[in-house]
Amino acid sequence: MNTVPPQLLLEHFGVFVAAITGVLAARGKGVDLFGVLVLALVTAFGGGTVRDLLVGDLPVVWLRGPGFLLNASLAALLTFFLERFRAPPQGALLVADAFALALFTMIGTQKGLFMAFSAPVSVLLGVVTGVAGGMLRDVLTGEVPLVFRPEIRLYATASLCGAVACVALHAAGVSQTVGTVAGAVLVLALRLAGICWNISLPLFESRRGGNDKP
Repeated sequence: MNTVPPQLLLEHFGVFVAAITGVLAARGKGVDLFGVLVLALVTAFGGGTVRDLLVGDLPVVWLRGPGFLLNASLAALLTFFLERFRAPPQGALLVADAFALALFTMIGTQKGLFMAFSAPVSVLLGVVTGVAGGMLRDVLTGEVPLVFRPEIRLYATASLCGAVACVALHAAGVSQTVGTVAGAVLVLALRLAGICWNISLPLFESRRGGNDKP
């Protein structure tokens, strides 16, 4: 009996959750159903596309079969119609985006390790996979990307820490499953802690104030 590889299951789950965040980000933007689908697909596949282009793994993963495209489209349609009947609670986008960030960070990191890239490159691939889709989504909706907003707590930082933890556990001989789960939990815990308790890195500000230019 054939079994589905854990990495494939993780990618499908990540795509499903990311597509949901794309739909939630379209609320209040006056976007029609087609626009919602575009945002969902960009969010779901943006990070993976950038990652695969960087490492030369072509065609990019979502073009190799209909599964990922159908998955993201179904998630977008379900969310679109359910949201019309019952609005999600306040903060739903941030929480859903935190789950997508954790999942995609681990997907990118594990792909780097599988392709035998160095530890720093694997970490970079994890962060890129985690944040790129959301950045593209926010640009298309006319928003400053979450990763650049000072009020969005521990976004890329959480992704970076989770990717480093995953790579470190791999180097220590820990199994892929344990490393993936531990890294994802760390990303999610840091991101949600940042949201709940307003934890963030220090801002880069001039001591003199004003609009100083170099």
